[in-house]
Amino acid sequence: MRKRYQWIKEKLIEGALFASALFSIFVTAGIIGVLFFETYEFFKEVSILDFLTDTQWTPLFTDKHFGILPLFAGTFLTTAIAILVALPIGLVSAIYLSEYASDRARNTVKPALEILAAVPTVVYGYFALLFVTPILQRFIPDLSGFNALSPGIVMGIMIIPIIASLSEDAMHAVPMGLREGAYALGAAKFQVATRVVVPAAFSGIAASFILGISRAVGETMVVAIAAGQQPRLTLNPLVPLETVTAYIVQVSLGDTPTGTIEYKTIFAAGMGLFTVTFVLNIVSYWLKKRFREVYE
Repeated sequence: MRKRYQWIKEKLIEGALFASALFSIFVTAGIIGVLFFETYEFFKEVSILDFLTDTQWTPLFTDKHFGILPLFAGTFLTTAIAILVALPIGLVSAIYLSEYASDRARNTVKPALEILAAVPTVVYGYFALLFVTPILQRFIPDLSGFNALSPGIVMGIMIIPIIASLSEDAMHAVPMGLREGAYALGAAKFQVATRVVVPAAFSGIAASFILGISRAVGETMVVAIAAGQQPRLTLNPLVPLETVTAYIVQVSLGDTPTGTIEYKTIFAAGMGLFTVTFVLNIVSYWLKKRFREVYE
């Protein structure tokens, strides 16, 4: 009787765990389903060729154009600036915390660094608009009040804790025997950190990079506040522009009637962003797997 009770208990626990795992799959499938259905309705009225090739995005104007390229240009530009700021600083911080910092310094600096991740993104947005932009304008007189450079830099600062913390965890998990073997061969500490520890922890470091890039691509409030809402096809970071997420916020404020072609544009833009992110994750996973095979 006791064994039967234990068996039933184990089956219930197994079922609960399976249902929890299945729930996330259903949620993902539901999101994709909604995006696909609404995007299909959008493309019944708008040519997909115009959507992918038109260089103007003015669905809320009288003269309507539905070219997604200006929104993606703004998204990729701000993301590129953020990555240029976050990746080197985050990786160097992780190397210091893992290989050079004492336990006391690591236990003090790492939690302090992670506090940045708890700051609301709205605060980062106004920090970019009211603090970073005026400082940059002292050195770049042509910099507009709304621009891509300022939110890009602040987004980079925002994702530094993600990259630094996850990368440091990956490097800290590298077996000490690899370090000791390198030291026994006469390697210096910097050589051990950069040529042994970093390659050995590359899968975790790559995961932190991917997560940071995804966070930057999907960031909304910083670019909505500080980048402006002027969709334009440009790589100039000194002028106002609009990202995909900022446009979705603009349309979702409630002024656009539900069911109209203007309203459906947010689902088409969201599907485009989802597709690009999905492809980047596949490429990143392939690169991570390829790099791991090299070092195994």
